[in-house]
Amino acid sequence: MILLSFDIEEFDMPFEYGLSLSWEEQIRISSEGCRKILNCLSRHEVKATFFCTARFAENAPELIREIGESGHEIASHGYEHSAFEEAHLKRSKDFLETLTGQRVEGFRMPRMANVSDAALFEAGYRYNSSLNPTYLPGRYNHWHEPRTWFWQNGLLQLPASTTPNIRFPLFWLSFHHLPGALYRRLALRTYKHDGYLLTYFHPWEFMPIQQIKGLPYTVTHNAGNNAEVRLDKLIGFFRKRKVPFGTFREFIETLPVIS
Repeated sequence: MILLSFDIEEFDMPFEYGLSLSWEEQIRISSEGCRKILNCLSRHEVKATFFCTARFAENAPELIREIGESGHEIASHGYEHSAFEEAHLKRSKDFLETLTGQRVEGFRMPRMANVSDAALFEAGYRYNSSLNPTYLPGRYNHWHEPRTWFWQNGLLQLPASTTPNIRFPLFWLSFHHLPGALYRRLALRTYKHDGYLLTYFHPWEFMPIQQIKGLPYTVTHNAGNNAEVRLDKLIGFFRKRKVPFGTFREFIETLPVIS
């Protein structure tokens, strides 16, 4: 199964590079990027999982409702993207459930940072998808963590996919920087080896953020229309091979139940 996921948040990336962007622009960029994603998923008739910050959802409630009503899974990405308290775990979950009428079972920490399994369990989550089991300089070193799904502390852990053996990450940065055909081959190889593929993107990647002066090439390369084309080709590549797509919730139902 192909598990596409999207982290929907206020577009605060510019602040990491000493830039400023109005709150209205942060919401607009992510909202319009999300529309592009939804259109692509609809064309291919595939479902995905959307990890939303509650703050973004407060400012774009109709969009978040539409995502849920379209059959996609809503999960939590915290209350806000650049600040975290453990109390936000339940607060964001409750808000998203009230907004969408959908049970929120999953969580992903912003920037794939560490989060307490005990706190997630207490807040009522079923799974945690906050692990990228590779080495990313300046961010994290999870080289020795399990590479595929595993149970830990009463929670199902769903790491982002990396290639077998060398653990090359198949996340949004490699999606933008590798030649598209190479990325798709690596994704297919990983899918065949693991039985599933889990990757993640952000709505702002599908917007022309090259226009924001000061953002680095690593972030802006192939953003906007090129990202739309790449996502369309990636989905079509697997659809042509009759590989199923699904939400995290649907994938979990295929896994063995622990006693």
